[in-house]
Amino acid sequence: MPIKVRDYEVDSQGIVNNANYLHYLEITRHDFCEAAGTSFRAMQEQGLDPVVRKIEIEYISSLTLGESMVSKLRMERRGARFIFHQHIFHAITGAPVVKAEVTVVCLENGHLSRGDILAAAFAEYL
Repeated sequence: MPIKVRDYEVDSQGIVNNANYLHYLEITRHDFCEAAGTSFRAMQEQGLDPVVRKIEIEYISSLTLGESMVSKLRMERRGARFIFHQHIFHAITGAPVVKAEVTVVCLENGHLSRGDILAAAFAEYL
C-alpha cells in the first residue's frame, strides 16, 4: 500500500526532509514485524529489545509534497546482527528514492545476545 507524503514532512524547498526517510524505514520494519506475527511491544514483553546499531543510507532522489512512495525490505542474519536491506520507491514511476542497510542487534533482558529468539521468530524470512 503506497504511503503519501504529508505537509509536515517537507522542508522549505518543498522536498521531504532527509530525517523523515529514517522514520519511513522504521515504520516499514514495524509493519514487517506485525505482518510476520509479532510486534515490538510483544518482543519487549518477552525481554527482547531489537535495537538499531547502524544505518547506511543513500539518498537517490527526492519525494515532494503529495507524492506517494512504496517501502520494501528484505532481511538477513550475520552472526548476532540482523541486516534489513530497505528500499523506498516512487509509487507511480517505480524510480528509486532511498536505499538503506539497517543493522539491528538484540538485547535480552538488557544484555547483548546472539538474537536466537528473534531469528526463530523470523526464520522464514532469513
